Amino acid sequence: MSRIERALTHLVLIAATAATLYPVVWVVKMAITPSQGFSTSSTPWPEHPTLSNFVDVVSTRDMAGHWLFGRQLANSVIVAAAVTLVGLVLSTSAAYALSRFRFAGRTLSLRAFLLSQMFPGVVTSIPLYVLLDRLHLLNHLAGLVLVYATTAVPFCVFMLKGYFDSLPRELEEAVLLDGGTRFDAFVKVALPLARPALAVTALFSFLTAWNEFILAATFMNDPTMFTLPVALQRYVGDYSTEWGHFAAAAILVSLPVMALFFALERHLVGGLTAGGVKG
Repeated sequence: MSRIERALTHLVLIAATAATLYPVVWVVKMAITPSQGFSTSSTPWPEHPTLSNFVDVVSTRDMAGHWLFGRQLANSVIVAAAVTLVGLVLSTSAAYALSRFRFAGRTLSLRAFLLSQMFPGVVTSIPLYVLLDRLHLLNHLAGLVLVYATTAVPFCVFMLKGYFDSLPRELEEAVLLDGGTRFDAFVKVALPLARPALAVTALFSFLTAWNEFILAATFMNDPTMFTLPVALQRYVGDYSTEWGHFAAAAILVSLPVMALFFALERHLVGGLTAGGVKG
């Protein structure tokens, strides 16, 4: 590659990076601008930067004087973590069974899981609302976890089933020949090798529960039970929008997701069979 081609390639990459990062920088600009108006300026740099919007969002309290933002943050963490845990625990064994065993109803189960992924959550909101009402789980985090798990489990099963299909069966057969059980092969061989897939599945499950808005806004009426995406809605009114507070809250909502991604990064790019054979 000549110098001219290399320079053109770098220019194209720089332009694409700038176009991708500009909306993010613009949101940061609105978050650190004291005004609550919608900025129409094309420059990404604020004139008088301040952290007052972040302070206002974090220090939000309810009518009783309780720390509302902290409660809503805890709600989001609890719901997302519970959905991720339920999705992984229930889907790992199901995906392994669908990958390794042949039994009556196996194909039907896979099609049923696929069918459940074809409908958006808003389509099932009414029957889910009736179900939660009968179970007295409206305005409860447990009800939200149950609703999110109905979509997280099929997704996790499909993700992990495809990964288990790609793992060599010989490693598990070696455990069986050494006197181990199928459960030993699953726990000691399949799960350690599936760590990259488990990390990706956990990340997507967490993101789905963390960012979901429609169902949470439908099933939750008490502000102390809101998750953070629902809490963002209060900055958007019928006649005006607090853009500074909205941008600051949006950045705060994104920070835990970024932290989780960086925490799982080494697993996402890790070797698929690390530790599977002796060196």
